[in-house]
Amino acid sequence: MPSRPFSLRTVGVRLALLLTLGLSALAAHAAPTAPAIKPRVFILTDVENEPDDTQSLVRLMLYANELDLRGLVATTSVHMKTGVHPESIRRVIEAYGQVLPRLRQHDRAYPDAQQLQSLVAAGQPGYGLQAIGEGRDSAGSALLLRELLRPDPRPLWVPVWGGANTLAQALHTLRRTQAPEAVAQAVKRLRVYTISDQDDTGAWLRREFPELFYIVSPGGYANATWGGINQAVEGIDNEVVSNAWLARHIQQGHGPLGARYPDVAYGMEGDTPSFLGLIPNGLNAPEHPDWGGWGGRYERYIPRREDTDPNGFTGGVPIEPETRPIWSNAVDRYRPFVPATHGRAVKPGEREFSGFSVTVWRWREAIQNDFAARIRWTTHSPAETNHPPVVRLAQPNELSVRGGDWVTLDASASTDPDGDSLSFLWFVYPEAGSLKQPLNLGTENLARIRFQVPEVSATATAHVILQVSDKGSPALTRYQRVVLTITPR
Repeated sequence: MPSRPFSLRTVGVRLALLLTLGLSALAAHAAPTAPAIKPRVFILTDVENEPDDTQSLVRLMLYANELDLRGLVATTSVHMKTGVHPESIRRVIEAYGQVLPRLRQHDRAYPDAQQLQSLVAAGQPGYGLQAIGEGRDSAGSALLLRELLRPDPRPLWVPVWGGANTLAQALHTLRRTQAPEAVAQAVKRLRVYTISDQDDTGAWLRREFPELFYIVSPGGYANATWGGINQAVEGIDNEVVSNAWLARHIQQGHGPLGARYPDVAYGMEGDTPSFLGLIPNGLNAPEHPDWGGWGGRYERYIPRREDTDPNGFTGGVPIEPETRPIWSNAVDRYRPFVPATHGRAVKPGEREFSGFSVTVWRWREAIQNDFAARIRWTTHSPAETNHPPVVRLAQPNELSVRGGDWVTLDASASTDPDGDSLSFLWFVYPEAGSLKQPLNLGTENLARIRFQVPEVSATATAHVILQVSDKGSPALTRYQRVVLTITPR
């Protein structure tokens, strides 16, 4: 570069440039800024029924930069019928507030602890339908009702970790006090994901509000999709959900928020799948539960009562026949890829798995690594920690092709904010699409792949998932989903 005459103005420009470059380099270590449109989320939790609600609250705080939290309400359930414990939510937020300055070094979108404290309320203090009706509003149901009536076009997601009677009370009051048009509009924006039915209001809600978007595994808990977050599965490595892993990677030596994470009593974080599917990771598609993601995969139908494990454990909640279609259990067939010692970096494993819980646990290693990385954000600077890769495609996420066409998918522009080496893995998610023929992607671990789609006699869809993982510690994963619409030639 040709030299320039020395001047004070030149020095000032160069200093400004150096400052800009320095700030850019620091920002490069931080997690990408959260998207402008965040999922709107209102949590109902029977915290203190057992430790797993507190565990899920700790994880939730680490994703508060990705979600627009609008309420954190303590509720009852069949396991805790007469008490609510908002103070337990507040204790987790207090720990979050202690680590917030460090978290904001990674992403400035983390909200103020005081703001989160203002969202904490107590729900219905009694059990189920007995605690709802005229004059039975609680601070929690009133907060939820205000959020339902707020003129916000975004869906309102209500993950229900215990009983749903605070939601039932809010909708009861909504219907009693508002015009039918306002009720219909509010219900249309509502998205409910309940961790099974933990009081008797679930069936009532689905019956009384037939248009209500509702994800649930009704019946016995052993029948529930959400169990995939913590169950030990024969034939895979379950280390990431072991007590030793939790102690080493979350609880001990990871600051006040990690120390707030209690030991497992019955099952680790049974409530967490209710919000995992809302995290913007490139795979999740909240409005399409049948596409699958970190929170599991669900299909819309009327479950038969005999298929809901009616004799299994429900805590005593009666299992009523469903009156209309709901989003419920779906089955994935899954053959994990495993590392290869030589040659191509990965190969298909020898064993195939199928079932409801597979739709959650198939992503579990990435889920847990993400958790471990974020808890480290609470105690370490951006330069000392790992951040997820940024996946970029050279083509749109939706492509229309004809049977027999050759398709090129290119993710070679993907980057890592920490400069880590990246691994690529392309695979087909058959259950998310309608294509019945096999779709061979060729060499699945290249950044750029080319393959031929099969001939079809009728229009079909195929979901091709790109998984990009860095080689940092812990390794972090992000995705892109390409939906192919294949028409006959």
